[in-house]
Amino acid sequence: METPAFTRRMAKKIHAICTDLGTPFVFKASFDKANRTSGNSFRGPGIEDGCKLLAEIGADLGVPVTTDIHSPEQTDLAAPYIDLLQIPAFLCRQTDLILAAGRTGRAVNVKKGQFLAPWDVKNIAVKLESVGCKNFCFTERGTTFGYNNLVADMRSIPWIQEQGYSVIFDATHSVQRPGGGGDTTSGDGELAPVLARAAVAAGCDGVFIETHENPSRALSDGPNQIPLRRLPALLRKLRSIRDVVA
Repeated sequence: METPAFTRRMAKKIHAICTDLGTPFVFKASFDKANRTSGNSFRGPGIEDGCKLLAEIGADLGVPVTTDIHSPEQTDLAAPYIDLLQIPAFLCRQTDLILAAGRTGRAVNVKKGQFLAPWDVKNIAVKLESVGCKNFCFTERGTTFGYNNLVADMRSIPWIQEQGYSVIFDATHSVQRPGGGGDTTSGDGELAPVLARAAVAAGCDGVFIETHENPSRALSDGPNQIPLRRLPALLRKLRSIRDVVA
């Protein structure tokens, strides 16, 4: 959420693109980019202003909204406004956070940590189910591969699905190079569409994509993002691939 005007503008443009293609989507923006390489990096407007803005955008466009939460205390603040609570990858094993999110009655998306094997998500699912949460999914976003690098193993998608869980593939975080820029995270954004196509061919249930009008000027994750002008063509390709393998 660089500014309220920017966030609203991006939501409207993405909504128009997805409506034209007949593709349902969930709009995601972060009220706080808490996991930053540098303590001086831009973070966002904070939970109260951010969640209220997301709720307004969701109501205006008629789409569900999602955002990251980072602590059990944030779940109760975010839940009245947010349709899908997202647990960041680095926090996917934080039991108190998982249980708090599950208790809200909201749907929950847990990003699989870079340090987890696909079958390890079972333990997270058990935690959610223990508090009555039945509406949840997992997001695959790559696995740590040496220093400052990730690798996306497409086998993870069917392995997680075989356990009975829906899998979203994060095409843009999977091309990150964490800390690769010294005091920033670098990445290989040009490869994000390649991984997205591979994930859809592998049968994922959805795709998570970061996009920006001008990634080179983005205040967060610019090196990984897909330029907004390229989003329609990519979504058309993904739908075509899905039609073939469905």
